[in-house]
Amino acid sequence: MERLKIAIQKSGRLLEDSLGLLHDCSIKVDNGRDQLRAQAKNFPLDVLYLRNSDIPQYVQDGVADVGIVGENLLVETGCQLDKILSLGFAKCRLSVAVPKGQSFTGIGDLLGKKIATSYPNTLRQYLKKNAVEAEIHVISGSVEIAPAIGLADAICDLVSSGNTLFQNNLVEKEVVLRSEAVLVASPQISTTKKNILDQLVFRMESVLKAQNNKYILLNAPNDQLEEIIAILPGMKSPTVLPLAMSGWSSVHTVIQEDKFWEIIHELKAKGAQGILVVPIQKMII
Repeated sequence: MERLKIAIQKSGRLLEDSLGLLHDCSIKVDNGRDQLRAQAKNFPLDVLYLRNSDIPQYVQDGVADVGIVGENLLVETGCQLDKILSLGFAKCRLSVAVPKGQSFTGIGDLLGKKIATSYPNTLRQYLKKNAVEAEIHVISGSVEIAPAIGLADAICDLVSSGNTLFQNNLVEKEVVLRSEAVLVASPQISTTKKNILDQLVFRMESVLKAQNNKYILLNAPNDQLEEIIAILPGMKSPTVLPLAMSGWSSVHTVIQEDKFWEIIHELKAKGAQGILVVPIQKMII
């Protein structure tokens, strides 16, 4: 039986979340810390543990069928891969930052200046788009120290929390690219492996939807029931069951995580009581 080969980062910020997602999809894989390849025990999947920078090319060449990689790396390498699914983790942005106190009114201020980066291709495209000619210094690591040692006037680097910029007395000024982990596929993937990929994507989508939603149960006075139901988005419509206590009903539904507190306050204002929030393991629509 054919097995789908998925490439994930051998070490770094994507490894733990990638393995965690596979685990939540009920796919059991060894952690791979001391090996380059591992076989899933209960799904036709082989995991290749690779250097992050190698993953796009390996997938494009068909050495791996699919891969989990940051969008920023796809743009930088220019590999032509099919983006299958956004995974919601490893969110960051590629940004231009300058020393604190340095005047900056826009990207045009970097005309003729030196910019240090590990993402020269992406930065070059951005500068060209904005008609700015600048000198790009390619640095493989510790980009943020470049202005302090006089190597560059500004940097272009990945930013998550912004703590590293703060520690190096830098201020984020321009967002070049927003990125998160994505599942990508090789253009050479076979029909059989595409069928396995479809099963994998189905599981991943179920897990991701569950992470972004909460199941809630609440008690509602019947005289406010219609107004409370109108507040709840739900997948279709909420489940309403009568309580043993006359004049009250139990309401069950699913709400999105990012709207949770706003909706809860509205429900309380309409008389909802005993609100319970339950995490969802899988969500299949």
